[in-house]
Amino acid sequence: MTAFRFLCQCSAAVRTGLVGVFVVGSLLSVIQPVQVHGDIKGGAAMPDTSRATGPQMSVYRSASCGCCMSWGSHIASAGFRIDDHVTEDMDVVKKARGVSPQQASCHTAVVEGYVIEGHVPASAIQRLLKERPNIRGLAVPGMPMGSPGMEVAGVEAERFEVLAIAHDGTTSVFARY
Repeated sequence: MTAFRFLCQCSAAVRTGLVGVFVVGSLLSVIQPVQVHGDIKGGAAMPDTSRATGPQMSVYRSASCGCCMSWGSHIASAGFRIDDHVTEDMDVVKKARGVSPQQASCHTAVVEGYVIEGHVPASAIQRLLKERPNIRGLAVPGMPMGSPGMEVAGVEAERFEVLAIAHDGTTSVFARY
């Protein structure tokens, strides 16, 4: 009798294990790999800037970020050429470029050696490239409503500041919008 119970319990454990293996295997078969370096196509892609003549800008963003693509359209309309890099590890991107959590937004870009963090207007970037100050780059921390890429019909735009990030990580106001 005891041996019979033992066999029943073993049989149940094996069945449960097989069901678990089947469920996990099924889930793994439908998971899509993360696409990187601009290989996302369709509606999730940045605008085609291959014919633009302005400065080359590398943009790092997550695949699911719609406001990043809207900001990319703003940048593209100003003539910048976009090299789109899709990654789900934005913290590594920001840390490598010296962007602190207090300066962070949803996307990070690099243009002519300067880091551009968040929804920085094209006009501020153009001014940066014209004046060429000795700084790490520019940031619009957070995601202020009404900043480029964060426009919403019927929602009043917030006033926001573009911060200059010094090489030591300190910030100062570069522009106000």
